[in-house]
Amino acid sequence: MNILAVDIDTIDDYTYGLADVIRIVRVDFVTPKVTVFALPRDLWVEIPGIEDHYGITHGKLNQAYFYGTPGMGYYDGPGGGAGLLARTLDVNFGLQIDHYGVVNMLTFMRIVDAVGGIDIYLPAPIDGRPYEGNPIDMGYIPSGQQHFNGDQALRMARIRQKYNDLIRHEHQNQVICALKKKIATPEVLPKLPQIITALRDSVLTDLTPQQLAQLACLVPKLKAENVLFTGLPPEILSASRVYNPQLKDETFVLDVDFHVIQDYAGQFMAGSWPNETDGTSCP
Repeated sequence: MNILAVDIDTIDDYTYGLADVIRIVRVDFVTPKVTVFALPRDLWVEIPGIEDHYGITHGKLNQAYFYGTPGMGYYDGPGGGAGLLARTLDVNFGLQIDHYGVVNMLTFMRIVDAVGGIDIYLPAPIDGRPYEGNPIDMGYIPSGQQHFNGDQALRMARIRQKYNDLIRHEHQNQVICALKKKIATPEVLPKLPQIITALRDSVLTDLTPQQLAQLACLVPKLKAENVLFTGLPPEILSASRVYNPQLKDETFVLDVDFHVIQDYAGQFMAGSWPNETDGTSCP
C-alpha cells in the first residue's frame, strides 16, 4: 500500500494550504516493513487538469496540493488537494498512490499530545531564532535528551531558517521515529483505537476505519530497522530559478533530471529501494 502523507501549512482548517511536508509511505504488510520517501516541495512540475484556470500548467510540487483545495476550486476530481497532488506525482514521476492522509498543524499537535508527547535525543542544538533578513522566531532547542509536547514537536519539524530542506527532513524523521516508538509502548498501544477514533475527523484521509485499524496493528510488529527513510540524493539537486506566470516573477526551484526521479520511484514502488545501506532507519 502506497500512502501519500501530507502536512499542510495551515493552523486548523483544510480550506486552503500548501503542502509543507510531502512523503510517500510504502507499507509492506508481509515483512512487515515501512519505507518513507521524502520529496522536496520546490520541484518544478507539471500540474495536470487545471489549465482552464488562469492557464496553470506548472508550479512547485507543494502548489499542486494548494490548487486542488476546496478554497481554490480549480480541481473537481476526487481527494481535493491530496488528489491533485497524487495525480501530479503520477504524471511527473510515475508514483502511484493508493491512499492519502493529510494533517494541518493543529491536528499534528493533537496527535503528539494524545500519546503523551515524544522523547528525542538531539546530538546537536536546533536553532530557529530570527536573524537578519528573516524575522520569524521558531525558538532554540538545545542538544541532549528532550521531551516534546505537540507544539514543541511541530516547531522542531518545521524549523528551516538556518538549514536546507534535507536537514529539515532529518529532523522530521526523528519526530516520526519518536512517535512510532511512543505508540508502541505498553502505556499507549492499548489506547490506540480510542485515539484513532477521537482524531479520525481531524484528519483528511480516504483510509477506512478498518484500514486504519490494520495500520495500527502493524505498529508493534515493526522492528526499528524495518522503518526506513529515504529521499533524493542531494548531489542530483541544484538550485535554480524559473518564471512563475502566476506570481509574474522568478521563483526558486530545485532543478533535477526527472528520469532519475522516475527510476528511484520505480525502485521504491517495487520495494527494492531503499535498503539498509541506502536509507536511514529508526534508532
